[in-house]
Amino acid sequence: MGDLISSIAWVKRGSSTRHPSKQPLHDADIERIKEIAHVELEDARTELERANSAALAMDQRREDSEEDETKGDDDDDDDDSAWVDEDCEPMEDDAIAVGTAPKRAGDLSEYKLDTYDEEDDGPASTLGPFTNIKGLQFYRDNDDDPYVTLKEDDDELEREENEVLPTDNMLVTAIVEQNVPQLHFFVYDEATEYLGPHHDLLLSSMPLCLEWLDYPVSSSASAMDTGDDTAHLPSQFGNYIAIGTMDPEIEIFSIDFLESVYPEVVLGDPKATSAHVPLPAGTGKKKRKKTKHRAVNEKHHVDAVLSLSWNRTARQMLASGSADRTVKLWDLSRNQKEGAFRSFEKLHKDKIQAVQWNPTEPAVLISGSYDRTVRVFDSRAPDASVGAIVGADVEAIRWDPWDNHGFYVSLENGIVLNFDARTMPSDLNQPSPARFTIAAHDGAACALDVNAHIRGCLATAGTDKMVKIWNVQEDEASGKRQVSLVAGRDLGLGEVFSVVWSPDDPLTLAAAGSKAKLQIWDVGANFGARKVFGARLGEAGRALKAKNGGGVVGVADDEDDGDESDDDD
Repeated sequence: MGDLISSIAWVKRGSSTRHPSKQPLHDADIERIKEIAHVELEDARTELERANSAALAMDQRREDSEEDETKGDDDDDDDDSAWVDEDCEPMEDDAIAVGTAPKRAGDLSEYKLDTYDEEDDGPASTLGPFTNIKGLQFYRDNDDDPYVTLKEDDDELEREENEVLPTDNMLVTAIVEQNVPQLHFFVYDEATEYLGPHHDLLLSSMPLCLEWLDYPVSSSASAMDTGDDTAHLPSQFGNYIAIGTMDPEIEIFSIDFLESVYPEVVLGDPKATSAHVPLPAGTGKKKRKKTKHRAVNEKHHVDAVLSLSWNRTARQMLASGSADRTVKLWDLSRNQKEGAFRSFEKLHKDKIQAVQWNPTEPAVLISGSYDRTVRVFDSRAPDASVGAIVGADVEAIRWDPWDNHGFYVSLENGIVLNFDARTMPSDLNQPSPARFTIAAHDGAACALDVNAHIRGCLATAGTDKMVKIWNVQEDEASGKRQVSLVAGRDLGLGEVFSVVWSPDDPLTLAAAGSKAKLQIWDVGANFGARKVFGARLGEAGRALKAKNGGGVVGVADDEDDGDESDDDD
């Protein structure tokens, strides 16, 4: 597996704690960690037993197949120890001088260790530069040493380095680096165009999707203890990242802790070891059969979690789409041992790649699948869903924040479609044409995002390594939508898997892909973008300004001063 970044999540300004701390451990947390560790140990033991059994079976077959070939050859085999190399001369180290007893192993007599501690009565000059050693004095603490002038507190210095200002955004990337799954956290200051690393978090499985949420998950009450008199009161907000991985569970970590070892909450059933211990795919003797789908469970996923969506209106609700062909809803205010709040199992016939809540209709969800269909449904009445056949595997889905009923779908063939949910049929056999189509990429259109600050501003990216910005404008007379390409750029990310608009800056875009690099693109630095979107930003009370360097900001190297650029205008 090569290095890559599979997903990006922005953290809104002001959501992060200014001074992140180390995660405190209480009795309840320790018991929870023990339980998770025990489950992981059992998984490893089960997987090891299966691997040993498969290896023994393969060795037995190999011995049986080689038995006939080796039969009769025993007479030709001689004892290797009886052979002597006549051309080999004795080494010098092996020769023993006449009259000299050989040294025994471990003989250290030549070092005279028994007289090592005896004082030498010779002249003081033999001590060399240490003759005046009496004047030296040792201090246990540098603060007590008058000759040490730099007495900075390491804790205070670390506190300043980890500080997140209210004007900073944080970005979270799901990365696999040297086959190690991790989360990397970055700080981005738009004013100075600085993007720098903050801290990392090791994961137990490959991360596939991320979702930021500010709802305080129920199991983290002890971790949110601040030590003051109001600590017992429930908090209304938090700063968390939900992670979907190759394992069937969803892990939720607090972003305000620097050294989290285990998640605050696990959505799913880690005890169901059969769900995430890999099954043997075959021994190689017979043709490998296609892996069967695991039995669906209504309380938890049984396969990889491919997509997550947090409901920003009903803030306790989190939706997930999985390779087990189900969509599940999780109520974060409940005891998570009860499992999923609801499970929808009849929407699709293949892996569910994308789910998203409608930003204005909090009960409405959209889902897209590898069965080449999309579905729009009310979570209270999923049987009344509507949908369409799209002709290729779904890669990403986004509701249009400027259109309550419109949404975009990007496909594996590089096409991006726009639909109106009100005109979609409930029967997939009926035609459901898209309102318009964009031939966006030469290859899979892996990612798309719709700008929430500028009407009609769309970003797409794909395996052709391009990130593109589109302008979608409606003709008032005809009602038809006209689509034009505003800007396109290869950001040096390889195949691009994720593009996300900033929640705070109107034309700031984060992108990452197969080269495991994160780039920030200030699209406003492009003249064409300023020309097309400048008027709409002015109507919203915002302004754009041109910038040097093309508006691309990479992660700053600790050895460099950064690549900050001055403004031309």
